[in-house]
Amino acid sequence: MEVLNTINEWLWTYVVVTMLVLCAMYFTVRTRFVQFRLFRDMVKVIFEKPNTKSTSNTENNKSDISSFKAFSVALSSRVGTGNLAGVASAIFVGGPGAVFWMWVMALLGSATAFVEATLAQLYKKRGADSFYGGPAYYMEAGLGQRWMGVLFAILITITFGIANQMVQSTTLCDAISDTFAWNKAVVGAVVTLATVIIIFGGIQRISRFAAVVVPFMAMAFIVLALYVVIANIGKLPSVFALIIDSAFGVRSAAGGMVGVAVLQGVKRGLFSNEAGEGSAPNAAAIATTSHPIKQGLLQAFGVFVDTLIVCTCTAFIILISGVYDCGKDGILLTSEAMNHEMGSLGRYFITAAIFLFAYSTIIANYFYGETNIRFVFKSRWAVFSFRIVTSIIIMVGALMTLQDAWAYVDICMGFMTITNLVAIFLLSPKVFAMLKHYEKQKKDMQDPVFHKDDLEENNGVECWN
Repeated sequence: MEVLNTINEWLWTYVVVTMLVLCAMYFTVRTRFVQFRLFRDMVKVIFEKPNTKSTSNTENNKSDISSFKAFSVALSSRVGTGNLAGVASAIFVGGPGAVFWMWVMALLGSATAFVEATLAQLYKKRGADSFYGGPAYYMEAGLGQRWMGVLFAILITITFGIANQMVQSTTLCDAISDTFAWNKAVVGAVVTLATVIIIFGGIQRISRFAAVVVPFMAMAFIVLALYVVIANIGKLPSVFALIIDSAFGVRSAAGGMVGVAVLQGVKRGLFSNEAGEGSAPNAAAIATTSHPIKQGLLQAFGVFVDTLIVCTCTAFIILISGVYDCGKDGILLTSEAMNHEMGSLGRYFITAAIFLFAYSTIIANYFYGETNIRFVFKSRWAVFSFRIVTSIIIMVGALMTLQDAWAYVDICMGFMTITNLVAIFLLSPKVFAMLKHYEKQKKDMQDPVFHKDDLEENNGVECWN
């Protein structure tokens, strides 16, 4: 663990944070602040029905996945323990100022999410019952570098199929065992069984599950947070002041020096919203839509929902309660804050929320791993084996400590993010060209439709005939 922590400190302090910030700023400028200019389009695309007229040679298929379902799968990974335990850990280590830097990275990073999701749509492939794709596929098809795709596929499988699952499992089991005094091993076994039932049902079952669970759990948590904020509206100005002051070192609350606040805000922000990490593009690729830009806009919107709404809700609850420096970390800090504001009812609600958040994230993480297992091995036996490994890892994670799980996630997520950022930077000119094509059609009062012949350099593009 000492070795892992040393590597993580160097990797994140000097490499990952720098690359994330520079790429986010570059994409924001080159797209002319697309995440703000086309915000209305983001919301509109959510309700679009599947449209296959430009994405395949086949007739409309009942198994085609809508933009909303693809958005839900991605959101089910984004909206997870990072929103409850991750935000709390950022505040615990970096102070309230970490929240400000999470906001900054979300506003800029949404442009990065836009680029990577658009590329996933451009280079997606058609499977037996749905589209599939992601960074590994655009690295091979777009850059012509299969070795890079294989490297990314291995990294994302380790990150999401193993390391991230540990964080979700230990957080979920900690919350339930702490609230109900149940044995963690028993809780872990139940969660493992519930996961097996879903993941052996394939992507159609995963997307249906996510489309039902994610909107419900996110709205319920937002409503509760709004209740807490409205009930304590008089404290809101002081909460904002605390966040801003701590972000720039005016107050050094809870270890919140500027450097630590920035680092924690970026790390836990990335873990939560995944912009630039290369995970959400795997979900973005499955949607059936008429233009790749549409799914890019939708995934950029997902970053806003995750960080600016859900993460902010958690931060406000913790800071309004005033218990952010009580010495507790992760989900225990969030639970303590809810208990302070709403009594035992708040603790039970957080337990229920973390169950839904973590469980849906476990399912989405598995899907990301399966997509990349298929890329490397192209074998049903490999997929079956990965399902078994996932089940074992969830059980192991249930018995780990949160800090040990974070260490594994940080190092895996760091190398995965570096690989993806290099690829999307090199391929970004194609996104800029498609954005111009999209906006030209919008200007002509047309519903944007894309064909691969609309792109001058379309080598490796298969589905947009």
